[in-house]
Amino acid sequence: MTQQQSITDLLTAPQRPLLSYEFFPPKDDEGMAMLENAASALKPTCPDFVTVTYGAGGSTRTQTLRVCRTLAELGMTPVMHHLTCVGASQTELREILDIIRREGIRNIMALRGDPPRGEKHFQKHPDGFSNAAELVRFIKQSYPDMCCGVAGYPETHQEAVSSNMDIHYLKAKVDAGGAFVTTQLFYDNQLFYDFVDRCRKAGIEAPIIPGLLPPLSLKQLQRMANMCQASLPQELLRQMEAAGEDASRTEEVGIEWTVNQIKDLLAHRVPGIHLYILNRSKAVLAPALIKCFRPES
Repeated sequence: MTQQQSITDLLTAPQRPLLSYEFFPPKDDEGMAMLENAASALKPTCPDFVTVTYGAGGSTRTQTLRVCRTLAELGMTPVMHHLTCVGASQTELREILDIIRREGIRNIMALRGDPPRGEKHFQKHPDGFSNAAELVRFIKQSYPDMCCGVAGYPETHQEAVSSNMDIHYLKAKVDAGGAFVTTQLFYDNQLFYDFVDRCRKAGIEAPIIPGLLPPLSLKQLQRMANMCQASLPQELLRQMEAAGEDASRTEEVGIEWTVNQIKDLLAHRVPGIHLYILNRSKAVLAPALIKCFRPES
């Protein structure tokens, strides 16, 4: 497969803010068909790169590669393959990275990863890594041409003992070779701006890309916010609740909120916007959202 472009190059001298989407590996053929339909619908929006998540313990390893290949075949490149430390030895990680390289992929989102379902605490593999900084260092030492992205948490990772320590760990990931930071979702832009300010004061100079999830229903909003430990602005909740059972109205509220977030973020000159789309194209294809990035559309 043709070697894909490094996201580092895209961030070095961007002509405009980057647009990227995150996909996840579906569990069955029906889900795969839905993903392919969404990707085909989104292709005309010309994302600058796309990412594909990786299940706990590598539980979606084969599917992650399949999705990466599918997106590349659709012309949605470069593709960034997520990779975690969970349940993997250094030998296994090297084997996975060799396969990823043979696919032409040169971008890795390096994560510690969440414990497998049913387990409360992260357990390091005896011959593996205990955190993302160690994984990034391993990747860059073994595969120096790989671009590594790392995760940041505007509202602090739920396992961190403090926001200061969370920033400390983020700096360790960047110092190990992380080229840029993509954040966890948030619904209050001021939280992002405060987070960036803390990062810069700590000496983190890497580009920081805000991650957003357009909420399409109150139930979805609450579920994802709870899972990611993200706070919900009272005004957003009020508008969602006022929409009641009107599905089209709740979608309008969620998309409008995201559009306003994006406009404000772009006015603050962020390097790009990363959208968690849950393998769906509906929110992204809303005209107002597309025009944030592609005014000519």
